[in-house]
Amino acid sequence: MKLDKIDIKILTHLQSNARMTNAELAERVGLSPTPCLRRLRRLETEGVIKGYRTDVDRDVLGLPVTVIILVKLEKEDEVALRAFEQTISQRSEVMECHLVTGKFDYFLRVVLPTLTAYESFLSESLLRTENIASIESSFTLREVLRRPVLPMNH
Repeated sequence: MKLDKIDIKILTHLQSNARMTNAELAERVGLSPTPCLRRLRRLETEGVIKGYRTDVDRDVLGLPVTVIILVKLEKEDEVALRAFEQTISQRSEVMECHLVTGKFDYFLRVVLPTLTAYESFLSESLLRTENIASIESSFTLREVLRRPVLPMNH
C-alpha cells in the first residue's frame, strides 16, 4: 500500500494520541471529518493500523523487573523455530520475542514482579522448553529510551 502525505499525518497524530476524536484528527491533518474517517477506516482495513493500545506504567502494576533474554537453540530448522515460538507465545510475561541473527536465535523482553518470579519463569518454563542450547539473561537497570511512535520521516 502506498501512503500519501495525509496518511502519514494521520498516523503521526494517532501514534501520539490515539484517543483524539475524528473531528480533532481531521482538523490537524487538514481534512473534513468524513474523508478523514474514510482514510482512517482504510488504514485499519488494510492492516496499516493494527490496533489501539494504552501505555500502562508497569511499576504501578507491580512489574518493575525487566529481563532481556537471549536464547540459543540446539536445532534451528523451521519445525524447531515454530515449536519454540509457540511455547514462548503462551507466556504472558514475554512482552517481545524476536528471531535474530548472530550468536543467539531469539531476543526476549520479559517483565516480572520480582527476581524470584524470574527464577520461577526460568526454571519452570524456559529451561523446560525442548531444544534450548543456552540462555543468557541481562537485567535492565533503567529504561533510558522507549519510543512508542514510529519514525514517519524516512
